[in-house]
Amino acid sequence: MIRNVAGSVLALIGATAAVWSPFRAWYDGRHGSTYRIGDLFTGVTDARAGVLGSILLPFAFAALVTLVGVVLRSRLLVALAGLVVLGFTVLWMVRVGQAEGSLAVSGDGHGLNDGVANALGGGVLLLIGALVMSGRPRSHRLPAEPPPTRPTLDGPPPTGPPPAGDAETRSMPYAAPGRFDVPVDPPRERPDRDAPPGA
Repeated sequence: MIRNVAGSVLALIGATAAVWSPFRAWYDGRHGSTYRIGDLFTGVTDARAGVLGSILLPFAFAALVTLVGVVLRSRLLVALAGLVVLGFTVLWMVRVGQAEGSLAVSGDGHGLNDGVANALGGGVLLLIGALVMSGRPRSHRLPAEPPPTRPTLDGPPPTGPPPAGDAETRSMPYAAPGRFDVPVDPPRERPDRDAPPGA
């Protein structure tokens, strides 16, 4: 939780710095919002661009992606926003270096200005924020429960060896357990024919 909060704060600061950077001076006092986004692919010229057609557009898109990433706690989206900011800033530096012959840094307002530093710092903060964030918690799947067993008339199957005399029981499944001996009356004594009557 704390990592998500800290990472989100860093990401929001980085996105704010990136969006604010085009309104600062980038090179020789020229603001970043005056560089046309198409010049980044064809070559930097002296033509001025409108705000919506300037380098502000990819930075505003990166800020929007950052907001979505913070709400969803997605490290991937925040890192993507950082790569967009750094990618367009480096591409601008390459095109300006080609147009000027070299990139200069001086303290009297000539060469690279603080707008580039804001853009680079914002992109780095976005990447750091993505690294600090812990992301969304992963859901642990519980093992699937076995299907319920239906009761039967015979009951659960036996697990051990069959008891003695069980063969006779299994041959008569609807009879009571045990041996089935039919009781027989005891034999009567036959009278002796040679005995006198009344004996």
